[in-house]
Amino acid sequence: MTDDVAQATAARTNETSSGKETPPRDESAPALTPKPFVDALPSAFLAAERATDGGSFGYAALGDVIDRTLHASVAQLTGGLSPAAMAEAYGDWAIHLASSPGKQMQLVDKAVRKSWRFANFAWRCALQQNGSSPCIEPLPQDKRFAGEAWRHWPYTLLYQGFLLNQQWWHNATTDVGGVTKQHEKAVDFASRQFLDMFSPSNFLFTNPEALKRTMETGGLNLVRGLQNFLEDMERQAGGKKPFGADAFAPGRNLATTPGKVVYRNRLMELIQYAPTTETTRPEPVLIVPAWIMKYYILDLSPHNSLVRYLVAQGFTVFMISWKNPGADDRDLDMEDYLRLGVMAALDVVSRLMPGRKIHATGYCLGGTLLSIAAAAMARDDDRRLQSLTLFAAQTDFTEAGELTLFINESQLDFLEDLMWEHGYLDAKQMAGAFRLLRSNDLVWSYALKSYLMGEREPMTDLMAWNADATRMPYKMHSEYLRQLFLNNDLAEGRLRVDGRTIAAHDIRAPIFAVGAERDHVAPWRSVFKIHLLADTEVTFLLTTGGHNAGIVSEPAKKRGGYRVATKTEQAHYADPDEWFRLAPMKEGSWWPAWIAWLEARSGAPVPPPVMGPALCDAPGTYVLQA
Repeated sequence: MTDDVAQATAARTNETSSGKETPPRDESAPALTPKPFVDALPSAFLAAERATDGGSFGYAALGDVIDRTLHASVAQLTGGLSPAAMAEAYGDWAIHLASSPGKQMQLVDKAVRKSWRFANFAWRCALQQNGSSPCIEPLPQDKRFAGEAWRHWPYTLLYQGFLLNQQWWHNATTDVGGVTKQHEKAVDFASRQFLDMFSPSNFLFTNPEALKRTMETGGLNLVRGLQNFLEDMERQAGGKKPFGADAFAPGRNLATTPGKVVYRNRLMELIQYAPTTETTRPEPVLIVPAWIMKYYILDLSPHNSLVRYLVAQGFTVFMISWKNPGADDRDLDMEDYLRLGVMAALDVVSRLMPGRKIHATGYCLGGTLLSIAAAAMARDDDRRLQSLTLFAAQTDFTEAGELTLFINESQLDFLEDLMWEHGYLDAKQMAGAFRLLRSNDLVWSYALKSYLMGEREPMTDLMAWNADATRMPYKMHSEYLRQLFLNNDLAEGRLRVDGRTIAAHDIRAPIFAVGAERDHVAPWRSVFKIHLLADTEVTFLLTTGGHNAGIVSEPAKKRGGYRVATKTEQAHYADPDEWFRLAPMKEGSWWPAWIAWLEARSGAPVPPPVMGPALCDAPGTYVLQA
């Protein structure tokens, strides 16, 4: 705090010495303290008064520090969620509900009807135990009560009552006239999270499967569960990786595709992968991963590495590996990520393979950043891109899913104070937000299996990667959230690069966009909006799976499927529902379909290019930063 006050005082001094007049002091106004008393004060208090003479610079700096420090401290307790934002949402809902007697009558009617349904179900269970059909079915994605043990009395009453109660609260928190859509979604989301805490599946004596396991093992499952809990708490307190993640490491059994780091700056390393075929396509592939993740999700184990698959199909592949930023990188902004990241990588690829156009590929936020770079290149008549591929990447954020619940002015101001304290957003904060989006899968089911059942879920390469998160620099992340998530500047033509506006409409390279049906981070209908922004050929592919598992879709594993269709420049727009109805379902991995699309837009195979001068072997040094 002293440093900030000193800086504010120095700023005032410099301003005065530069010729600017200091506002005259109002002599009629009382001094900070009577002069005789001031003379007796310690010099520190006298300095504080001098710092505030002629203005409120010192108090402004001090007040700003106090507010930011308080908000950052509270954020540590709330997981980065703003209490003010949630209070505002619940206040909006409560006020409008209180002034809507018609809605209240509907809720009373629903409560009576649900109570009658439950009483009727309980009566049927008493007469015919274990044979009554349920009065309410869980949602398709809710697997908590799928086991046969939940069909037996009295546990069937417990879970049926819980689901009816949960459904009533959904009715109570939605469709209240006058409540803003974001507040409605926030209240519904928060209420659902709170109710899920009290699900009968989370407690030993109300979970028949956990009770059965306890009887079978003589309570050893609870002993193992306690050991698991204590170990998890110890690892979390010590900043260690989750149990089992230590068995996976980049360069050892992850990110093992042979290659060299051919370029490095303060923000990223560029990896060139060694060719494995006698000939390669003349156009290289440059992959831009998100800066909030380690790049090797696209180069996991040898059997499910997209990079290795691309190289084996005869493509020269380059990959950006972002630095894990620290406090010294707090002032890196979006322009830095464009200039030192995407554009620097394009320049290196162009230097190593002169005269060749580039298949640019971006994943998640890396795809959004690549879209911005492609729009700026199109504006500047830079025609180095042969094609543009976007994996689960959004360019319009009006329907960005439940993540938008955490994006409003109050929440962003709170989050900025949290990042301001350290100079970055800690990976744990972002990981916590993502876990909340799928709390049943990532929080409660894990607790049930690890602590009540006493079982450890086997660690996989994808789970180990997910635990190897990165930080986000203060300025860059703040700009990204405000300009894109909050203001939607890219889609609405307000985003500036190098001082001039850009628009995705200017992109002329053909686009291959991939969405995932169960994506909670970049919902596929949001990704689909690229059709409305780009005035070029767009091939859209919808794969089964989620944000990560839907992208890591190796052909050797026969699971899932995909839909794909191409919209030419002259074709009419089809909305997501119509597109889904018309695009046929195909079985298996979507990777071969993308390879075929790239090959159709590539030249005839040529001898492999020479590898660039190596700084070190892949996976490089930045990916190993903790």
